[in-house]
Amino acid sequence: MGALTLPRRVSVLGSTGSVGVSTLDLLDKAKAEVEVSALTAGRNVERLAQQALRWRPKLAVIEDETKLGELRERLRGSGVASAAGAGAVAEAAAAEAQWVMSAIVGFAGLAPTMAAAKAGAIVALANKESLVCAGPSLLRTAKFAGGAVIPVDSEHSAIFQVLDPMNAQHVARLILTASGGPFRTWTREQMAQATPEQAVAHPKWDMGVKISIDSATMMNKGLEMIEAAYLFSMPAERVDVLVHPQSIIHSLVEYADGSTLAQLGPPDMRTPIACAFAWPDRLPWPAPKLDLAAAGQLTFEEPDLRRFPALKIAKEALEAGGAAPAVMNAANEVAVAAFLDRKIGFLDIAATVAETLERVAGERLNTASGGDVLEDARQVDAMARRIAGDIVAAQGR
Repeated sequence: MGALTLPRRVSVLGSTGSVGVSTLDLLDKAKAEVEVSALTAGRNVERLAQQALRWRPKLAVIEDETKLGELRERLRGSGVASAAGAGAVAEAAAAEAQWVMSAIVGFAGLAPTMAAAKAGAIVALANKESLVCAGPSLLRTAKFAGGAVIPVDSEHSAIFQVLDPMNAQHVARLILTASGGPFRTWTREQMAQATPEQAVAHPKWDMGVKISIDSATMMNKGLEMIEAAYLFSMPAERVDVLVHPQSIIHSLVEYADGSTLAQLGPPDMRTPIACAFAWPDRLPWPAPKLDLAAAGQLTFEEPDLRRFPALKIAKEALEAGGAAPAVMNAANEVAVAAFLDRKIGFLDIAATVAETLERVAGERLNTASGGDVLEDARQVDAMARRIAGDIVAAQGR
């Protein structure tokens, strides 16, 4: 554990969101001796400034350019440099850091994550969309640059911890667990009337609004199936989902000999963050401990694809390959935003995604011809958003 006492250069992309806040809280509670290179945020300039004054990074970046003046005023005299805009966020991601937490929500996180990978950093990945939209390219980029991608999602962290690379060829299935979200026991008729306030009220996890909605539709688990297939080189038919409401078992790996290994822990994002920070070592910190006797019964059930069609949509997108996962992701972001704006109903989210995929079937990311992967991804993303927006508009008429 001695290596962990040495100064270590880190950056946190999306530092004001739930994962970013948990990351800095973990480093604080673990008394980790780190030098913070950069902190970035989308719009929460007040929290970003507070973090910057506490951690004294070399650079603090706010993506919303209209808030740069306020950020500079809040940091006046601190010695912390400031910048604004999406380009500045990507530049901060490529700044000198050994370990980068990628926690920017949505497609906006792809370019900064790729920049960190190109710089050869260890990328602690909490941004689902980077893998969903350009997973193979991101993983190749990190490997070529001498870095690595370590998953932070609790499900993928669980698999990462129990999947023995020496026996990867003997893995029969990866089983991602799902809490089931706030509507696990609701009927489709009830879900049709669900409000945004009800959808973000997750029973187990404290997450951002977008991720909470994805949990309610179970699209988050669909995205995670695609992530798992890319991260662990697993075909779609060998990635499954099991509903586990207690969120104690975070995922399982089933081997060909009948053994199934699971990783367990309380539902706390700081635990997988600690794993990603210290791997292959372990980081001592005052972590919440698992008390199985207090937890009592652990229960499991098959997901209901009729009530939660997002899982089936995601599996089909994974099997289709090409641009399909990126199209699915873009359409989902548009549909979730429309639901939060009360323009469409809860069940319309998955329906919008499915119709968007049908309209753009056959499109592919140009990753095999030496093209610009980010530009290809942006074009596909823009196309899918335009189509999804048209579908949403038609639903509101």
